[in-house]
Amino acid sequence: MNRCSWVNEKNPNMIKYHDHEWCKPHYDDDYLFELLLLESFQAGLSWECIINKREAFRKALDHFDYNKISKYNEKKISELMQNRDIIRNRFKIKAMIQNAKIFQEIQKEFGSFSNYIWSFTNHKIIQRVGKKMIASNALSKKISKDLYKRGMRFVGDVIIYSYLQSIGMINDHEKNCDFIQ
Repeated sequence: MNRCSWVNEKNPNMIKYHDHEWCKPHYDDDYLFELLLLESFQAGLSWECIINKREAFRKALDHFDYNKISKYNEKKISELMQNRDIIRNRFKIKAMIQNAKIFQEIQKEFGSFSNYIWSFTNHKIIQRVGKKMIASNALSKKISKDLYKRGMRFVGDVIIYSYLQSIGMINDHEKNCDFIQ
């Protein structure tokens, strides 16, 4: 099988993510939050590092339940800071809690986070198959700016571009990839 060149073919986690999730449209708020959380933890790190820690994050973070995460307190932050299986960055952990609260506010305003995020493309997928890979674009900058304005953190335009790929709003497979939608 031909996959995008960024996939480490020796890592089953990366293969599974690329083949079954990446650039496939997702609309479920639970999944959208999980990927937003993981992307925010990726800042300054490799995606492979995050994907390899995904199950540890799932266990440590109540299965990415934003309702529970939004209520985390200092005791829980201290517990997470001791967990060697996840990224132990106090700023990212605190941002995650804040982002969960903002996520809920967006849900109330738009009916779902999915309605909010997909409204930026009028619920359409942006096809970039076979084009030169980029790190951000006007759309990711616009969404990043809006999320920052709402109070989210670790949602810069590069992180958001990667997020848009991960949830399938941007289909960015390389032209020789067998997984082009």
